[in-house]
Amino acid sequence: MPLTSHRRLAVSATLIAALASAVAPATSAFAAPDARSADATAISSASVTASESTPVPVPDMEGVTAALNAAMANGAPGAMARYVGPDGVQSRTVGVRDRVSGAAMDVHARFRIGSVSKTFSTVVLLQLVEEGKLELDAPVTTYLPGLLPDDRITVRHLLTHRSGLADYTDAMFQNTVPGFEAVRNRVFSYQELVDLSLKLPRTTEPGVAYKYSNANFVVVGMLIEKATGRSVANAYERRIFKPLKLRSTSYVHPDTRIKGLHVRGYLHPDEAGAPLVDSTEQTVSWAQSAGAVISTPGDLNTFTSALLRGRLLSPAMLDAMTTVTPTDATNTRFYGLGLRRYNLSCGTQIFGHTGTVQGFYTYAFSTRDGRRSLSAVANTSNHGSANTALGGTLEAAFCGKKPAPAASSRAAAEPTAGESTAGDLTSRPAERDLPERH
Repeated sequence: MPLTSHRRLAVSATLIAALASAVAPATSAFAAPDARSADATAISSASVTASESTPVPVPDMEGVTAALNAAMANGAPGAMARYVGPDGVQSRTVGVRDRVSGAAMDVHARFRIGSVSKTFSTVVLLQLVEEGKLELDAPVTTYLPGLLPDDRITVRHLLTHRSGLADYTDAMFQNTVPGFEAVRNRVFSYQELVDLSLKLPRTTEPGVAYKYSNANFVVVGMLIEKATGRSVANAYERRIFKPLKLRSTSYVHPDTRIKGLHVRGYLHPDEAGAPLVDSTEQTVSWAQSAGAVISTPGDLNTFTSALLRGRLLSPAMLDAMTTVTPTDATNTRFYGLGLRRYNLSCGTQIFGHTGTVQGFYTYAFSTRDGRRSLSAVANTSNHGSANTALGGTLEAAFCGKKPAPAASSRAAAEPTAGESTAGDLTSRPAERDLPERH
């Protein structure tokens, strides 16, 4: 039974036939606009290496564990990862989920996923586009008159972080712990958050360059609520959580608690050697539709796999979502519509999102065909080395064990700048969703 049968099907038979072997039938259809935005050079997932036709590497779960331990060595009280592939589910946990009780990390425990929430918000918005309630290349002010001072900013610009709207969290968390404590129990309106952004200089002209900003997805939340007449929480529940049976996933705002079995998050102060701050309870009102979802490793695996198998969007819309542009000069990191793409060292491409919220780092990624997925979390933040180390779970899970170079050829195997380590996520700092001091 289709997940969203109320939406009309308009996908051509040719397109279905071409994609049927790779994805499950889509539940809705969307005719992508002829005019792409002039946002640099777009790279479609269909036009780059479809490496999943090659033999699937055996996941290196020892390497996954090593990455989790490296995250702990860099300041995380605990970490965990859950991998799903053709041979089933494999999970690894290290350390503790609660420093006071000493309770061990538990792969069934819930945690704050931070900016992985942006992919949930994007799916909802793209479903609304499919239903004809919004247009990707229409100005935001068409739907929210007077909200933004620039009519050139489109819906697509928000989803691709090319609007030029400044990220208000840079100033909000300039001093990490005092900034967090100032908003821990505060409840913002969407308008207040947009106003914080508009008080700051614009970062770029609309469509010119990628510049990550939480303000973009605050406006996405406003668009969802305007188009549906309901809350973002209701839209998530009706369109994603219930259809996919994500029983441990919820949008929690402004309640400060994480109900049930959960991981406690710990924030590193800016001062070296200062004690960790338990940041578990907070409204996350400073983020809302940009980062207030709570989930588990299992539910995140289900979500990313279902998305990339075509269970939430039509093939045409999923192709639009996975059409990416570079975010840095390494040519290994890209951004589509609310979705990151990483090119790994073995040639595999994975799609998903990173997440940072006070006390938690998260990775949630799948291969383009949805057959393999990995979610990982470490219960700390404001400590970028822990985030980078956690990213090593992706290389280990999706690329498998790397052969050790022979001693005689080790010198020759040393890569020059930009060579073989270009796809290795641990060879450079992790991408930041929030400002960090360490």
